[in-house]
Amino acid sequence: MARLFGLIGNRADLAARVLASEADALRVHARGPGPGAKGGPLGWGMGFYQGGEVLIRRRPIDDRPEIDVAKNAHDVRADILIGHVRQATVGSLRTENTHPFRYRQWLFAQTGTVSRFDGIKERLAASVPEFLRGGIRGETDAEIVFHVFLSFLHDAGRLEDMSIEEGVVRDALRSTLSVVDGMTAEIGAEPGALNILVTNGDVIVALHRNDAMAYRQFSGKADADALIGDDLQLRRRAPELAHMHFVLLASDLEDASNAPAPASSKASLARWKKIPDRAIVTLTRGDDPKIEVL
Repeated sequence: MARLFGLIGNRADLAARVLASEADALRVHARGPGPGAKGGPLGWGMGFYQGGEVLIRRRPIDDRPEIDVAKNAHDVRADILIGHVRQATVGSLRTENTHPFRYRQWLFAQTGTVSRFDGIKERLAASVPEFLRGGIRGETDAEIVFHVFLSFLHDAGRLEDMSIEEGVVRDALRSTLSVVDGMTAEIGAEPGALNILVTNGDVIVALHRNDAMAYRQFSGKADADALIGDDLQLRRRAPELAHMHFVLLASDLEDASNAPAPASSKASLARWKKIPDRAIVTLTRGDDPKIEVL
């Protein structure tokens, strides 16, 4: 079982509360041996921006029967974050293979596998400029896909640009997908079912072409009051609640036990909105998600 999630908002002091409010949606249960199930431990990681720094937490092997994403982020103060829970498919369980991957201000995470990756791995890596290719440390398809994405930013002259436009990021993701699909088609493989999140600390762009992806918005004083509850100290430190805004996005929600809300609560489930299949989603602070069909 895997999980991919991203959070963006305008209140770093409330980010952990947002994640905790949807802990059930984000929690991942390890699958033991059995028909159609994969055994072995999971790994997880998350990346976020704090005080002008890019911070990453990774645990490549976690033997617990469930990964509580919200608990892992209980002390995070950040207004943008992406995270990943990994059931290894390509590459061993080690730090270099644990998402998210980083290049300077960029963070990248992926679920799903590039079809027949072994058949195109060398050519795909060779398509990346040498100065970027040298940064590939692990064995995963996701890390190489990330570096293909970076190469398109480089071609556009925007690799170092902190104030990059949303459209440039979307175009680089689309071009990356086109290259990967083209190479897999050449060896007679079907397009890979991938979900991707990428961020530079200013915008999150998601590509959805795998198991279910949905988002939930938290906006305004009523939602802020619900998040803060009876924590009077936090309430005193958190004025201007009417302008609070977060979007929480999660993917790989195909398991009913990990649906984006308890099945018994229709009201809670209704707060999540499913993203159409084969879509690209842009998340920016204070705005509703922008969804485009691929």
